[in-house]
Amino acid sequence: MSSSSAARHGPSRAGEAWFCTTGLPSDVVFEVQDMSFHLHKFPLMSKSRKISRMLAEQDEQRRPRRGSSGGNAEEHAAAETEIEEAEEEEEEEEEEDDGDEQQPQQVRMDDGKSYRITFPDFPGGPGTFETATKFCYGVRVELTPWNVAPLRCAAEYLEMTEEHSEDNLAARAEAYLSQSVLRHPGEATKALKSCEDLLPHAEDLGIVARCVDAIAARSSATSRSWFGDLTVLGLHMYKRVMAAMAAREDVRTDALEGCLVSYAKATLPGLSRSMRWRRASAPVSSEVEQRDLLEAVVASLPTDKGSGSVVTAKFLFALLRTAHILRASDAARAAIERKAATQLEQATVEDVLIPSYSGAAETLYDVDCVERVVRHFLAEEEVGEDEASSSAAITEEEAAARTTASRPSAVAMVQVGKLVDNYLAEVASDANLKPAKFCELALAMPDHARIYDDGVYRAVDIYLKAHPRLTAEERDRVCGVVDCRKLTVEACTHAAQNERLPLRAVLQVLFFEQLQLRRAISGTLLASTASPRARHPNPQPQRPAAVALRHAAGPSEAWRTTTVQESQTLRVDMDGMRTRVQGLERECSSMRRAIKKIDGRSGAASPGSASPDATAPAGWRSRYRCKFSTQVCDSQARDAVVSRASRMGMSP
Repeated sequence: MSSSSAARHGPSRAGEAWFCTTGLPSDVVFEVQDMSFHLHKFPLMSKSRKISRMLAEQDEQRRPRRGSSGGNAEEHAAAETEIEEAEEEEEEEEEEDDGDEQQPQQVRMDDGKSYRITFPDFPGGPGTFETATKFCYGVRVELTPWNVAPLRCAAEYLEMTEEHSEDNLAARAEAYLSQSVLRHPGEATKALKSCEDLLPHAEDLGIVARCVDAIAARSSATSRSWFGDLTVLGLHMYKRVMAAMAAREDVRTDALEGCLVSYAKATLPGLSRSMRWRRASAPVSSEVEQRDLLEAVVASLPTDKGSGSVVTAKFLFALLRTAHILRASDAARAAIERKAATQLEQATVEDVLIPSYSGAAETLYDVDCVERVVRHFLAEEEVGEDEASSSAAITEEEAAARTTASRPSAVAMVQVGKLVDNYLAEVASDANLKPAKFCELALAMPDHARIYDDGVYRAVDIYLKAHPRLTAEERDRVCGVVDCRKLTVEACTHAAQNERLPLRAVLQVLFFEQLQLRRAISGTLLASTASPRARHPNPQPQRPAAVALRHAAGPSEAWRTTTVQESQTLRVDMDGMRTRVQGLERECSSMRRAIKKIDGRSGAASPGSASPDATAPAGWRSRYRCKFSTQVCDSQARDAVVSRASRMGMSP
């Protein structure tokens, strides 16, 4: 067969026409959508019962119009004209009635020898009809996962069954579908995709249900390499596949999650900040379609926490960011926030930096959204505590196991604490971030979530620098989120010379630093007064020669020499420690007197006067004997033990 551009019969329509190049003139024309096929009736009638029946009925209608030899020629001509006019009127009425279900039409051509048959609802369109006609002419047809479903529907439509002709198209397509396509989930996915344009024919033949069941049944026994094939499916077919997979008990959770993540990344353009992963040929859906896709993905999310290896924190926060862009429903956003809370300890600062897409929001980033996710994370701990307190009837081991499974671990809590501190440091430079919102998120984490408060102190320092117009009350409130007792030596040193901190906060830092140093020195003195045997519980074994010499000199002489040497060493150490402790006590007393003076001066000041923080001279640190070298605040928590040990090794 060959294709050429030709004018179709009808003054208002034109398109492509297909002609059979067998050398014989065509005697039947088929119209399938906008394509005309000029073919021969006998090859088609031998394979298609429907075409054979339609042409036979047409012949029966044409016999009376040819008339007998003894009739009146004028009467026959008039009758024939009336029949033609009636047929033309019927054709025009059926063409105008586009809303009704169209049935195959057949109209005799002007030459009186050819037939015209219209298939307006042929499954698969002109391409599938062309392949089916080639099969009727004896041309070898290659079946593939993409064309087997359309050809199976076309064979059913044309009634190309075994009852009409042996080794017909319906039997061949059915055998290929069962033996080759449905045994592999990737091939079944391609056939299912082709069924989207074959409804309701493919649904009536059961091809859709068989493909869905084949994909779900073999998803548990195959690798993940076929997950990307599901991305070609439309939303309706994708929902059916996911529902079938979820209904099976032998399908693993990671298989469901893998299908979900692959489909979401391929169908939602805003899911990734980089569009390099998106295929150039992938069509861009409308905002409404993308919103429907996102809500369908959210509805398919597994309810349990999962392993986090497939549905990661990065994916969940990207999904949450896309939900804000597409203005998804509140229920969908809340579901993503609760799911993201289960993976919060794996998130990074880049993941949780969600811009504010609402016009009413003043801040650059959506701090409220992150705070809700943090609240959901902390709610898991409260649930775990309630379950542990109400488990009196079970054993201690069962209670511990249940609590561990339901509440975040201590490591996860510390990781989330660091994440919140780093997030606060990123958003602190936003000039529109209110002090109340900053403090609310900083105080949301419990005390045991931070080993050191260096991270939150860094965020406070950045916030004070970006908001120089804060009132004294607001500055005190912002600085109040820092626990001075949990600052490392480096952070204390930086805070002691930080001009942006209120005077009260600086004095508290100095006081707690000196208190911690005093406790460290006291612990060292107690340890030094212990016996040498206690300080060295596992002494090194002496060589036999040294033991022999010591016994030769006498046991009393050797013990006396050792005791005198250790006593002299301890006396020197204790004298030095005593001197340093006395100096620290004098410095602490001076600091207490200074704090009392400041409190009294603040109480005597009028309400409209400036705060003592603003009027204090720049050299107040030297007045109160606060001597520290200039250092830069380090955002990372250091080992306080090492730092304090190095300070203790300094000369007084």
